Amino acid sequence: MAVDHYENFPVASLLLPKELREPVTHIYQFARSADDIADEGDSLPNQRLALLAEYRAALRQLQEGELLLPPSDPRHKIFEPLGRSIQRLDLPMAPFFDLLSAFEQDVVMHRYPSQEALLDYCSRSANPVGRLMLHLYDAVDEANLRDSDAICTGLQLTNFWQDVAIDWLKGRVYIPQDTMARHAVGEDDIAAGRADAAWQALMHEQVQQARHCLLAGAPLALRLRGRVGLELRLVVQGGLRILERLEQLHYDMFTRRPTIGKPDWILLLWRALHQSRNAPHQPDPDNA
Repeated sequence: MAVDHYENFPVASLLLPKELREPVTHIYQFARSADDIADEGDSLPNQRLALLAEYRAALRQLQEGELLLPPSDPRHKIFEPLGRSIQRLDLPMAPFFDLLSAFEQDVVMHRYPSQEALLDYCSRSANPVGRLMLHLYDAVDEANLRDSDAICTGLQLTNFWQDVAIDWLKGRVYIPQDTMARHAVGEDDIAAGRADAAWQALMHEQVQQARHCLLAGAPLALRLRGRVGLELRLVVQGGLRILERLEQLHYDMFTRRPTIGKPDWILLLWRALHQSRNAPHQPDPDNA
């Protein structure tokens, strides 16, 4: 298992209530396809932005209550079922537009000057998914939205730090530029895969921030009852486990991408089941 934003989308999960699997799939198809437009293939930036503009136009049609795309349009198979779910469940449109703005930003912005800029991106690339899930669960309130945002941001940051080497090959660096400068780490260090003391200090700080977000939002998984709560606890514990792996590798994700294997699932399930009785797990980076 890799902690990727959309890999953590509970599509068709056995833990997801049956009545929610279809709308979750519709939301996932929209997000995954738009993300692929921004990231995959050999299209030029202006071509990617043009395709995403077509997605924005289709979202506006849904917002206005009438999808005008003909069935022959490739977007129809994404937006027609999405529109049905939005209408039936009275889902808000803002999260969909927020996601789209993040995908558009992916096309043109490959460096982040500050932590504030990175967290702003997370607020649009990750947090809307959690907010939509809360609407599906009919569990929207101030505390739940706050904790959902923390979990989603924590998962997004975890994915960034897990994939530093992969993102570098795509021409992207998500570590804030001012933070890199403060630790005297340059992009040449990433290019060389140099996991020295300065790099380890830099990544320790980033991992601690991601862990703080996940633990701050973890109470939400206890307030959501039944299978939904268990699913979220597993997702949070999966993110925390990836952060442990990064620490065990001394943040050398250049030679080995930290992932979760089958043996980890027993541990994750145990931690998820005991989360309500124990304080959130604080890892010992020296132990597996």
